[in-house]
Amino acid sequence: MKISTFLILICILIPKTLYSQVELIRDEQGIKLLVEGENFMVNGMNWDYFPRGTNFDYSLWEQSDEFIMKALEDEMSLLKDMGVNSVRIYTGIPPRWITYIYKKYGIYTMLNHAFGRYGIDLNDGWMENTEYSDPRVRKKLLKEVVEMVKEYQGTEGLLLYLLGNENNYGLFWEGAETEDIPEESEESIIRATAMYKLFNEATVAMKKIDRNVPIAICNGDLLFLDIIKEECQDIDIFGTNMYRGSSFGDAFERVKNELNKPILFTEFGADAFNAITKTEDQKSQAFYMVENWKEIYANAAGLGKSGNSLGGFTFQFSDGWWKTGQTIELDVHNNEASWANGGYEFDYKKGEKNMNEEWFGITSKGETSPEGYYKLYPRAAYFALKKAHEINPFSPGMTLEKIEKHFSAIDLAESIQLANKNK
Repeated sequence: MKISTFLILICILIPKTLYSQVELIRDEQGIKLLVEGENFMVNGMNWDYFPRGTNFDYSLWEQSDEFIMKALEDEMSLLKDMGVNSVRIYTGIPPRWITYIYKKYGIYTMLNHAFGRYGIDLNDGWMENTEYSDPRVRKKLLKEVVEMVKEYQGTEGLLLYLLGNENNYGLFWEGAETEDIPEESEESIIRATAMYKLFNEATVAMKKIDRNVPIAICNGDLLFLDIIKEECQDIDIFGTNMYRGSSFGDAFERVKNELNKPILFTEFGADAFNAITKTEDQKSQAFYMVENWKEIYANAAGLGKSGNSLGGFTFQFSDGWWKTGQTIELDVHNNEASWANGGYEFDYKKGEKNMNEEWFGITSKGETSPEGYYKLYPRAAYFALKKAHEINPFSPGMTLEKIEKHFSAIDLAESIQLANKNK
């Protein structure tokens, strides 16, 4: 190890006991995050590190410090340059790397506990579809989130805790692969009630240890909002994975009026593959994402609309080559659509699927080197969102008209040209 690298590790990886000051502020103008005393709009990104040929079993954090620092430099420098100020990362990242990312790149972390979304390991075996009313499940999940808070308490750079990942859809789907958006049934309502009760119980248990980091849940769209209202009164933030095309529609107002909570878009975006023409479609991806961010900014506190938008986490930074088969064809960029969504009208055909799970990256992913790294190639959406994030909805004198003007000036053709230079 070089001396300079050693000094970086000594200076940056030493744990810090002071909290990052994160508060939710509510006044007549709306609800917003205050971080280190400053108004904070979450310009977030769903981020992971999976080289081609790997899947969810791969962990960046099990590699050497030198490897991790090189991988983070490759990715976080691009994120910082496009104006991203926070990333969504699942548990497993050691606290010191959360602090490292913050200290070196100025990027906060929203720490995500899956909360049984993809099954749960119990003493008598694996439960494929988590049953939240089961006493064994309740005990295990509560123990895990309490231990998580104890481990990460006081970590500099920690922005939020997030529980789950559209777990309400997990009440319908048996596996991790995405399917068409489900509808409520009598059985699902019973199971959902038990699940949301446990979400709230976990929130209360976490706050007994640490009240300095706000807690959000991650819901699939607004499904079961009435149950959430009754059972999740102690959560701080309503987080949602929402894919509705170019507009979130009534989401801001419904969450404001029915929950009286701030809304955070934990996932949203569009894939970069056209299911009809069977070709890459960077322009459509960039269009949907720009329109989504315009609404997110316009609904921030103080601008006269719903005033409860905290920001969002674009899905996602790089393509997931393992998403379609999960464990097979890990080195193949599959283009089979796995679910249908009429909100994405550019490639929607009634009765056919149009959402391509392996093409949601705003960067495409190069080959894996012998050392285990890969190169990223920014798509048009990367450059369009870089422009989008240049505006601060909390700047003095900000108006809806200024936000509209800013977004209208984003030239998608120019973004495509910039992407082609890096292709």
